[in-house]
Amino acid sequence: MPYIIGGIILFILVVVAANIKIVPQSKAFVIERLGAYMDTWQTGFHIKVPFFERVAKIVSLKEQVVDFPPQPVITKDNVTMQIDTVVFFQITDPKLYTYGVESPISAIENLTATTLRNIIGELELDATLTSRDTINAKIRVILDEATDPWGIKVNRVELKNIIPPREIQDAMEKQMKAERQRRESILTAEGEKASKILVAEGHKESQILNAEAEKQAAILRAEAVKEAKIREAEGEAEAIKVVQQANADAIKLINEANPSDAVIAIKSLEAFAKAADGQSTKIIIPSEIQSIAGLATGIKEVLADNGKKE
Repeated sequence: MPYIIGGIILFILVVVAANIKIVPQSKAFVIERLGAYMDTWQTGFHIKVPFFERVAKIVSLKEQVVDFPPQPVITKDNVTMQIDTVVFFQITDPKLYTYGVESPISAIENLTATTLRNIIGELELDATLTSRDTINAKIRVILDEATDPWGIKVNRVELKNIIPPREIQDAMEKQMKAERQRRESILTAEGEKASKILVAEGHKESQILNAEAEKQAAILRAEAVKEAKIREAEGEAEAIKVVQQANADAIKLINEANPSDAVIAIKSLEAFAKAADGQSTKIIIPSEIQSIAGLATGIKEVLADNGKKE
């Protein structure tokens, strides 16, 4: 009997322990009672009624990412391409997610494929390749509205790859190569143009600088010539001044000496002799000098006679 009671107590403890549930962070437990939805347990400690309640589904409340395989789509200009999409979604209502749709991920994949075909079917190839943001926004809005009854919030949709046919890729590569060559030619021409402009501007600047330098050199030469002439004139003026001063001093000395008429006559003869030594072929002798010359001749003769007598 004690063994039976002990066994019953152990069984009760095991059952209670098995029905104690702790819901971790970012999780939700969907609880059913007798096969019907009863409650949604959030993070924390919970105890379920054994044999009557069960955990129907454990739902993750984190944002989830699903990468769907490439889907064939046809553009408005009848080009078939492969496009794969990435969907970022989050479960906002565990009850709707559990009971709203049988296979939520498969439902989102098929809904994404059909929506993508509808949107791409209205665009041409070039618009498809250049309108990723627009396509992403349209798909997200449509998926978000369609998945509300399933308790799912679609946060983002991205076109991962757009793969056109091989012949279209070859044509695009040729077009891109031609465009690059055109841009290279334009850049080369612009570079040559800029180089020629810079060379011309440099030549112009060089000519301007040379002209300016020549102008400055001419000004300096003119100033040097002017300065030399000024110094030469100043030298000549100074020489004339010195000569005139010397003459003035000589005249002053003569005046101070009070020379006799004979001395003046002799000096006049000396001046006359110097004039006669020149290149002149005709000499006009003033009457005063003539009389002085006669006087000098007489004096010379008297001196000669005195010499003979002695």
